Amino acid sequence: MRVATWNVNSVKQRVPRLLPWLDQRQPDVVCLQETKLTDDAFTSLLGGELDRRGYAMALHGQAQWNGVAILSRAGLDDVITGIPGGPGFPEPEARAISAVCGGVRVHSVYVPNGRVPDSDHYHYKLAWLAALREQVAAGPEAVMVCGDMNIAPADADVFDPEAYIGQTHVTPPEREALASLEALGLHDVVRDRWPDRRVFTYWDYRAGMFHQDLGMRIDLVLAAWVDRQARKGTGPSDHAPVIVDLDEAPDGDIGPVVPPPSAPAAKRGSVKLPQAP
Repeated sequence: MRVATWNVNSVKQRVPRLLPWLDQRQPDVVCLQETKLTDDAFTSLLGGELDRRGYAMALHGQAQWNGVAILSRAGLDDVITGIPGGPGFPEPEARAISAVCGGVRVHSVYVPNGRVPDSDHYHYKLAWLAALREQVAAGPEAVMVCGDMNIAPADADVFDPEAYIGQTHVTPPEREALASLEALGLHDVVRDRWPDRRVFTYWDYRAGMFHQDLGMRIDLVLAAWVDRQARKGTGPSDHAPVIVDLDEAPDGDIGPVVPPPSAPAAKRGSVKLPQAP
């Protein structure tokens, strides 16, 4: 079973990329984040195309913001939208959905950004992660958590740790919350398998960050390779898909692989983030 996760940053904008990508990569289960459409609008836009490709849909949408989905050709049972009892900001947002696909409980999650360390949104992020951990800990044992975690697990997962001083995504409480989730038995296999490789999944649209390979690894799943090609070209999302082959890849030459970086690492302290003062 091939599982992919992709923050598409507006599924409406990404249709010209999404459908050809599905045809090329042939995932059995797809976790999407930042769909930015209501369920009815998503179904109207893509229901027919996905049905023709054999995908059932589980949707938890929200107009303009957030939104998560699971597309599956491997079964789609016992769908749960949101995190039962989880926090909101101030109301619960469309940030989580899970379903049983091929005998595995698959979670598609879009973790809150956190905005500024110690802000109200930052504390909401930590509370949301704690609620997600409780949900995953409740079972079943066969589980995957896929999505935009909005956390770089370690300094090796950002292009320059100095550029992120005072920023979210890298603070100790965020990383501790992610580590607590992984401690349930989840494995960050990208880092386990390629401990010394420079692998990113997100690049800011601004300041030519992608072309300089000034990115972060914040889209996580158990056993994955990053489909860097999907970030190139016209009309990309600012995130690349991450793909998991739970058994053998249907085409032996596709992965799992880690593509080489597009540029060497920048000298520490030489590049600021676009949002930095």
